[in-house]
Amino acid sequence: MAKLDNNKLVSDITIPGTHDTMALYGGSMAECQSWSLENQLKAGIRYLDLRVSGFKLKIMHGIVYQHTSLSDVLSTIKQFLQKSTNEFVLVRIKPVFPSKKSVQNLVEDLIGNDNNIWKESKIPTVGEVRGKIVLVQKNGFKLGISLSETDSKGDYKVTKIEDKKNKIIKHLEEADKQCKSKIKEKMSLVYSSGTSLGTYMGICLLPNAVAREINPWLYDQLKNQFNKNPKLCFGIIAMDFPNFDLIDMIIKFNT
Repeated sequence: MAKLDNNKLVSDITIPGTHDTMALYGGSMAECQSWSLENQLKAGIRYLDLRVSGFKLKIMHGIVYQHTSLSDVLSTIKQFLQKSTNEFVLVRIKPVFPSKKSVQNLVEDLIGNDNNIWKESKIPTVGEVRGKIVLVQKNGFKLGISLSETDSKGDYKVTKIEDKKNKIIKHLEEADKQCKSKIKEKMSLVYSSGTSLGTYMGICLLPNAVAREINPWLYDQLKNQFNKNPKLCFGIIAMDFPNFDLIDMIIKFNT
């Protein structure tokens, strides 16, 4: 992020992120990532999607405990930012069972008046948040900036890969329109992740299987769009099991 214009709004750039960032445990039905948080950050991931419970702020994916807590996650991010002061990291907190209604109060107690965590709803400029964590709102969690999600309810369910590709194309187009609009109250979010769980396909297309099909295609799709128009802007692209080439391709839209 060193070469980004300090005056540019965070919502005007394209950021690689991970869906269900800490879903590293629970087998193929629950796992959405293979890299540790530290390695995700080193690889260029700058948006994190956390499912935080009201029980000691433990990180969950469904009923599966992910062997870490929000305190541990924030500590890892801060260590990274101390060494990489030009960067910033978006952190979305989704309150989940158990005791999800208590999550915001527990987070407020945890972070206190930490000046290195952006808690305002106003979209900041790059210069305002270098070296900082930027909180992102979700459901009952109201600290940080708001997102404009391009997907509709149930879009994460995948029964046919081609249908998922068409949805992603549509969502990227919508995100670019949002990014170029004069209304800058929210940041766009596009998901490339998905699963067949909860559909008639059952366990045929679990997150890793979907990612194996989608990620190479998404790389080619973004490369073609970049060659046609390098000034496109997509906000956040949240992925399962991203690879280095795909992350670098997303970052390229900011150059």
